Amino acid sequence: MKRVLIISYYWPPTGGSGVQRWVKFARYLPAEGWQPVIYTPENPEQLAVDTSLEAEIPAEAEIIKTHIIEPYELYKKFLQKSGHSKDAVEVNPVNAQNKSFLQKVAMWVRGNLFLPDPRCMWIRPSVNYLKKYLKEHPVDLIVTTGPPQSMHIIGMKLARKTGLPWIADFRDPWTKIFYFKHLSMTRATERWHKKMEKKVLDAASAVVAVSPLVQQEFQEMTQTPVELITNGFDECDFAGAGSTEAAGGKDKDFIITHTGLFAADGNPTVLWETLREKCMKDPVFKERLKIKLIGKTDRQITESIEAAGLGDNLTDMGYQPHDKAVEEQRRASLLILPLRKEPEYKAVLPGKLYEYLASWRPVLGIGQPDGAMSMILNTTKTGVVFNWEDKASVSRFIDLCWKNHLEGRLVVDDADISQFTRRNLTRRMAEVFERLTRK
Repeated sequence: MKRVLIISYYWPPTGGSGVQRWVKFARYLPAEGWQPVIYTPENPEQLAVDTSLEAEIPAEAEIIKTHIIEPYELYKKFLQKSGHSKDAVEVNPVNAQNKSFLQKVAMWVRGNLFLPDPRCMWIRPSVNYLKKYLKEHPVDLIVTTGPPQSMHIIGMKLARKTGLPWIADFRDPWTKIFYFKHLSMTRATERWHKKMEKKVLDAASAVVAVSPLVQQEFQEMTQTPVELITNGFDECDFAGAGSTEAAGGKDKDFIITHTGLFAADGNPTVLWETLREKCMKDPVFKERLKIKLIGKTDRQITESIEAAGLGDNLTDMGYQPHDKAVEEQRRASLLILPLRKEPEYKAVLPGKLYEYLASWRPVLGIGQPDGAMSMILNTTKTGVVFNWEDKASVSRFIDLCWKNHLEGRLVVDDADISQFTRRNLTRRMAEVFERLTRK
């Protein structure tokens, strides 16, 4: 097999959406003739731990780990000693609502002194280590995946020293990511980021984006070819018929489920208000309604649900192993996917969208109706996206779902989502590998 060096900050047992993309690629790359060689920190900052993902790593994979200096751990300890709760600094520190003075100071330090991000101190040691490592253990290709964008700088410097082809895989944009404007950066720092972003795009042998709108934005910035390879779902995770109870019935609970990170700036207050009013009018609905949150959830979300009088209907399960989250998705009556209230999110395709599709449950999205997520849901006919303030449309959709639930037919039409399977996406990634190594 040919060998590909994959430089990724996120790797099991770290959990979360940032891990799954390249764990799944690594799982299926050997079947395409490529041995994955993973380079990752041995002591990363972990918002979640999911040991179940370690079972996804193929036997052919070679794992290399080195120590990383993590200033974010010091930041968390400092804030906690200053009286901040653990939750206040874990879920959404960059974009947290109503930051304290100390959080604002820390954000300025993070935005202006750690470039391009707090993992920057891993760049030079990694380049030096990998340069020596590759002399004894050669590879055919380098891949970096970010954010954190420091991974791409490692790849750029390493490719320059070795002459190897290099792919920069962007799971999110760089300067156009939603939180970029919240980093309290000086104009000089902003210019540095934009210059470095352009430098990375131009130096890469190929760039990969996960959203068509992000692909278009990158291609307008560089002559380097920008490939579109989205996130997806693994058919093995969804084997079996799923939950037959999810279609509903008069004696079944009406379960509204959200999985993954649920940040305060994506709080769908219009949904909670709609559910509150429906509970007041329909006692059966109130009795059958269940709201399940699976994943890291900002306290403002649960407080908003409770303020709407829905506390008795709420179950906050916290972070769960990936297989458990999939199980809960398939048992849901309705899956909700609110986007953050940021204009940049128009271009975003959340990774969990594809697993929602594979769960074959109706999806209620809240965000930009003309955004990238809406395009996918409209094309597959698996859900809808309404604006954050469109209460009338949300209410009508909930009424329709409840009616179909009572009649036992709350299902979605079969759609062709095979293009989003991890096997097919890996095959497309391997085609890019082959094209670059042939050159």
